[in-house]
Amino acid sequence: MTLLDKVCIVTGAASGIGNAIARRYARDGGKVVIADLNIDAANAAAAEINAAHPDQAMAVAMDVTSEEQVNAGIEKVIGAWGKIDVLVSNAGIQIVHPVEDFPFNEWKKMLAIHLDGAFLTTKACIPHMYTAGSGSIIYMGSVHSKEASPLKSAYVTAKHGLLGLSRVIAKEGAKHGVRSNVICPGFVRTPLVDKQIPEQARDLGISEEEVVNRVMLGQTVDQEFTTVDDIAEVAFLFAAFESNALTGQSLIASHGWFME
Repeated sequence: MTLLDKVCIVTGAASGIGNAIARRYARDGGKVVIADLNIDAANAAAAEINAAHPDQAMAVAMDVTSEEQVNAGIEKVIGAWGKIDVLVSNAGIQIVHPVEDFPFNEWKKMLAIHLDGAFLTTKACIPHMYTAGSGSIIYMGSVHSKEASPLKSAYVTAKHGLLGLSRVIAKEGAKHGVRSNVICPGFVRTPLVDKQIPEQARDLGISEEEVVNRVMLGQTVDQEFTTVDDIAEVAFLFAAFESNALTGQSLIASHGWFME
């Protein structure tokens, strides 16, 4: 399996899981697009990859909730590299509240970034994949695509929704050679997770240590966080897999936090 000379767009790739995926793809010879809301951070991430792998990374500014920005970013990629082989819809945020206290505007923001973003980037990329007769679309789900936790109504709803979108894309894309998958990480120690620790401690009335050891890692088999590199390897597997055997499937990487 290889991504040599494949053009791979990763949203939210200036940092965290998305950045690890972009670096993994570049290491295998893929051309990676760092699509991020923060263009300065995206440029810096692309420069870092190009220092190790010359001419294999570019940055585009992209608010995944804006159809105009998504379409402009995709057209920039087509203008530069002429094709799109892989889309990783990774951009996401976390907001936690009990349902009765969840502000509607924050609910809508969560669903817009996770679901609208996945839809808009897919819609923009998939015609180019259909023309080429091949492609891989990967959505960043979560163990919360399969399970639920208190305070995360919007996040759980969005991550469950990605499973449905992926399955439809797998059905529609099959005759065009396009595959679709969902990666479902457990708790990965990123700034997104670090931000949740004091928030959940406050809302659940427990210590930050209890949030980490009981809420986040209590159901793992080894009390270990999943790493960004763990998820990058799963993303490589799905992107480089050479047949439709895995299309429509999701894969949980959670140190046993959730099993099926």
